[in-house]
Amino acid sequence: MAVHDDCKLKFLELKAKRTYRFIVYKIEEKQKQVIVEKLGEPTDSYEDFSASLPANECRYAVYDFDFMTEENVPRSRIVFIAWSPDISKVRSKMIYASSKDRFKRELDGIQVELQATDPTEMGIDVIKSRTM
Repeated sequence: MAVHDDCKLKFLELKAKRTYRFIVYKIEEKQKQVIVEKLGEPTDSYEDFSASLPANECRYAVYDFDFMTEENVPRSRIVFIAWSPDISKVRSKMIYASSKDRFKRELDGIQVELQATDPTEMGIDVIKSRTM
């Protein structure tokens, strides 16, 4: 599975310049490559992000999560989410699962990884518990 150059470029912009709050990636089966499907504005909320993931199709996503430590120090973590809803097609789940590690290697700087099959597995509380 190829990775479109735009995927890496947009990720670097999110990581270095904080140009985006999140990026949703999609596998184009006909072209056999991962492409950028949606970019979230820096002002977008976590709800905007989760609403951008389709209920019945797999996706990869990266979310720039800001939080405060117990010492009131602002921090940020880049979270990679492999979104694979139970109701998505088996073929799609297999393609996304088999391509995930190769795709993740292209995105240097991921700090937390989540695998989610429904919204409760990637809720803001789950992300908080994995980042702190």
